[in-house]
Amino acid sequence: MSVIVILIIIGIVVAGGFLVGFIWAVKSGQYDDTYSPSVRMLFDDAKAVKKKKH
Repeated sequence: MSVIVILIIIGIVVAGGFLVGFIWAVKSGQYDDTYSPSVRMLFDDAKAVKKKKH
């Protein structure tokens, strides 16, 4: 029974580490997309290009 408690504690510590790492990455701007907005106007919009058939 004590092994299960130790594994649960280790699992919580590891999950907390990943959570702290994720929060740090978001706050430091790791997920900011600076490339797509500058090239978005270069690609055609598929909905606007379609022609109506009579």
